[in-house]
Order: sequence, then structure tokens, then C-alpha cells
Amino acid sequence: MSANTIKVLVVDDSALVRQTLTEILDSDPTIEVVGAAADPYAAAKKLETTVPDVITLDIEMPRMDGLTFLKKLMTQHPIPVVICSTLTESGSETTLRALEFGAVDIILKPKIGTKQFLEEARIRVCDAVKAAARARVKKITTTQLKVQPKLSADAVLPGPKGKAMFQTTEKVVVVGASTGGTEALRVFLEALPQDCPGIAIVQHMPEHFTAAFAKRLNGICRITVKEAVDNDTVLRGQALIAPGNKHMLLKRSGARYYTEIKDGPLVRRHRPSVDVLFRSAARYAGKNAVGVIMTGMGDDGATGMKELKDVGAYTIAQDEATSVVFGMPQEAIKLGGVDRVLPLEAIAHEVVRSCS
Repeated sequence: MSANTIKVLVVDDSALVRQTLTEILDSDPTIEVVGAAADPYAAAKKLETTVPDVITLDIEMPRMDGLTFLKKLMTQHPIPVVICSTLTESGSETTLRALEFGAVDIILKPKIGTKQFLEEARIRVCDAVKAAARARVKKITTTQLKVQPKLSADAVLPGPKGKAMFQTTEKVVVVGASTGGTEALRVFLEALPQDCPGIAIVQHMPEHFTAAFAKRLNGICRITVKEAVDNDTVLRGQALIAPGNKHMLLKRSGARYYTEIKDGPLVRRHRPSVDVLFRSAARYAGKNAVGVIMTGMGDDGATGMKELKDVGAYTIAQDEATSVVFGMPQEAIKLGGVDRVLPLEAIAHEVVRSCS
């Protein structure tokens, strides 16, 4: 193994999962599994002698749960952590809390399936680890671990603003994000006013987790946030998040923008794909679209961003200083698809300004 090899510690109470993850990760020549642990106590013992570049971590384990271990790790000696979770709606809320506590990404535990399923699992697991290895993680304080209370329904359920939303000149905002995007989207959406333009978002995240993620955002934002379903109307004061493992397209019928949710192959190694959303927005919204690309590994969204700019849409990229991983914004900038490069905290204001 070379000096540039990404060293990974696998932490999971299932011997089969540890074995499967080890085989998947070791199949990539740029990744080396340097240890496996059945629980956080065993993991802590291994960390005394070996410091990995990335840790894959289960949540539900004996002796100490993964969330408690993550808190201790991120307040004392931060290491990029990828949560490896089962596909359950009931556990998704706890897993999303792990992202708030400093985890970089979520992946699904690999399981037996078709050849295509296993290949997609391999791609997603290895890509998540590679992205985590490049992520900039910070030590967090105990005050940062407090979950903010939800606001009242009055603050999160603004009504339609009349016929204006159906004018043909109505602006629509499309957003793409990946590694680090859950926190970036929270900052962006919390800063938006109740009457902001309709928003469609692709965040690389497994199915079921997007619904819990949207619900959590809906509880802290002034606008309404929900997981998109097929044929959802894009409304002012509302953000629609693409469901995990499904592509989302922006379509138009007369003066109405709506979403199309569909299956399909991985695009740019992802489903949902930012490129799919951006291309559809370029086709159906054109110069009435505003494109935003945020933190993330890889190049998903770069081509679509250029297509948006080419049809007259206004395009914004998150800057390097505030990105956990600068891959996606950087690739969009390289292609010449970006009008403005801004720090995360300035993006919401610029979106509103450009749509006024």
C-alpha cells in the first residue's frame, strides 16, 4: 500500500458486516482497512495504537452506542466518520443526529442482493470513504450538540401567495449538495424568508433518511421543507428534497413547475443526481432558474450547472473556505458554469436578491 492510501477502521457489532465492509473497501486499491472492532470500547483500544483516516461506524451496538462514541470522538480527537446504518425509517432520526454531531456522511449497510445492487453498494461505500478522507472536520463543543427546539406550525407552514406563483416569469431555485451538505442546507434554508421562491434540492443521501432529514429541517426553518413525491407542485415558501435512491426532475406544465420522481441508473455515480435535476431545470425553467451547488465530493452537478448558465440561468457556488469538501463546486467553476462564488452564509441572501 502507498503512503496515500486511505486507512479505515470499521466499527460494527456484526461480524458479517465487518467482513463485508472490509472486502468492499479492500477491493479499492486506494483504501486499506487497518482494523475492525465489534464495539466502541474495542475501537477506542485500537485508536491507542493506530489512527485511521476514516472510521465507519454503526449506531446500534452493545456496551456503548455509536452516537455516544461519536460525541466523545468529535469533542476530543476529531476523525472523519461515515455512519453505516440499516435501512429503517425508525432509526433514521438518530442517524441524522449523528450528522449534527459531526459525522461526515451516511451509507447503508451492504447486504446480499443482485449483482447490480452489490456493485452500486461498492461504489457508494468507497466513494463515501474517499470523500470523508478529504473532509475538514472540526472539534465540536458540548453546546453544539444541543438540538434546537422546533418552531410553531405558524412559522413553518406559510400559505400560497396568490396567483403570482403561477406567472410564467416565476423564478425557481435548484440546489445540489453531497458530503457536508446536510449542515450546509440547514444554514441555507434557515436563512430564507417565508416568501422565498420555490426550491428543488438534491442531497446525496440514502432512501428513508431524506424523509427524516426534510422533517427535521421543516421543524427549524421558516419555510416548509418536505420530501418530494411525484407531481409535487413547486411553491413559493417551500423546499422539496429529492427522495433517496430516486432521481428528481423539474418539469413544467403551463405556468406550473412540478417534480417528476423516477428510477434510473446511477448518474455521475449517484441516484438522485444533481446533474439530472440541473439539466431538467435548464430545459424547463431556463433563464428563470437559479442554480446553487454546494459542498460535496466528485463532479455531480458540474455539467448541469454549465447547462443552466448557458441558457441564461443565474448560478452560485459555495466557496472553498466554507465547504467540507470543495469537489463539486470546484468542478462546476472549472467548467465555467458559475456566475458567483460565495461563502455559505451569503448564499441565501444572494438567491433572494437575484429572484427579486
